[in-house]
Amino acid sequence: MSDRQDNISFDQARATLARAIKTKLRHRNGYAMPTVVTISVPLSDIAPLAWLHAHPSASRVYWSGRDYGFEAAGVGIADGHSKPIATDLSELRDQLDSPLRNCDPSVRYFGGIRFDLRLPHEPHWKDFGAWNFVLPRYEMRRTPGGTEIRCNLVLPRDYLLADQIIEELYELSNCSAGAIGKLPSPLSHTYRPSRSEWQSIVECMLDTIGRSPLEKIVLARETLVECSNAPDPAALLSLLKAGTPRCFHFLFQPAGQSAFIGASPERLFRRHDCKVETEAVAGSRPKGVSDADDARLVEELLSSDKERREHEYVRISLKEDMSPLVTTLHMDADSSVMRLASARHLVSRVRATLRSEVTSLDLLEAIHPSPAVGGLPSSLAVLTLLEKEPFDRGWYAGPVGWIGPNTAEFAVAIRSGLINESQVRLYSGAGIVRGSTWESEWEELGDKIVDFSKVLGLSTRVKPTYLVAAD
Repeated sequence: MSDRQDNISFDQARATLARAIKTKLRHRNGYAMPTVVTISVPLSDIAPLAWLHAHPSASRVYWSGRDYGFEAAGVGIADGHSKPIATDLSELRDQLDSPLRNCDPSVRYFGGIRFDLRLPHEPHWKDFGAWNFVLPRYEMRRTPGGTEIRCNLVLPRDYLLADQIIEELYELSNCSAGAIGKLPSPLSHTYRPSRSEWQSIVECMLDTIGRSPLEKIVLARETLVECSNAPDPAALLSLLKAGTPRCFHFLFQPAGQSAFIGASPERLFRRHDCKVETEAVAGSRPKGVSDADDARLVEELLSSDKERREHEYVRISLKEDMSPLVTTLHMDADSSVMRLASARHLVSRVRATLRSEVTSLDLLEAIHPSPAVGGLPSSLAVLTLLEKEPFDRGWYAGPVGWIGPNTAEFAVAIRSGLINESQVRLYSGAGIVRGSTWESEWEELGDKIVDFSKVLGLSTRVKPTYLVAAD
């Protein structure tokens, strides 16, 4: 970052950006098709998530990559594409095709897609729809090269909105107005399914696995936390992010109070032109309480026949699903251990070259849902989940991320939660294969939301007065 950039205050950058926007909207060049034009101005380093926290009433998005230093926060909507109900992604392709063919290479549409478009919608997911992708009106981006504030315009449409766009710019706050304070206290929590219901479902699935083509199914649980008042999603994510390095961090708040946030360790894929990176992640243990205990748990993970088999299902499926779309594919010969703040997972990384005609959404449809979040065979597993799971997954375990021209990055939305006013719904899943036990998988569900639990104060409140758990 240059000295010149270090010395540019937010107010100075905003004034410079305002002049550039006015100039662009004053000179009305002809555009035959809707075209995304981006204006960016460097400024002194500001944490994008803290800046986002200063704008609680706007449509908001946040994304930070796991391993290459890209972080973006967005406020407002320059262009948005959503669908309340859908059967496939064909309309999303049509919606994004034109803007992504007529834009700067750095443009990003941020958003997500339901785990399964066929599943019924519960009311608390209504703001999110089958999918929702947004080009923010204003973005704060931070990369290893520095920090910038950006304005996205869609021309010629935005020529008619010049005064409104400038007004919105001057309503933006510096992050100093958004100091992150304490979260509200948790009052109670309940589970769907309850412990006894979980036992019944898992035992039924183990019986089914033994006498049908179903080899694996990933069952999930919703933990509903009632809080004393509504937590701010950006504040909650900021505290979660501090304790979960080496994860993708995201926040999607399309409207009102509802927000979907998470700290996912799992990449669905990252694409740049024809080059793709993805990974198979399955099999887990919690982090040990000491170095010796952690080493024991890692060795247990690596030597477990059940965990190895669960991981191999994902490896085989990923390779089979990608093969028709690529010219080359290289997968790690054996799995290694992904080490996170509170968990250990088996991971096998994949690098591939896409065929020239394959789009980012083609790839997404081919590899989602993987056996890591659905099951095997995938179609049978998802239909079984529709019958057996007593809640709507919504965007949980679906693809979240961003898409640009010939580039995209998506994570799998695990380790995630939905905020609706004073309620926080936390989601976690466990893979059921031959050799699974309902007790150990129930414990795994708790392990996978431990980072959320710590931030919300659940792990330190043990009196029944404060916590009421079903069964």
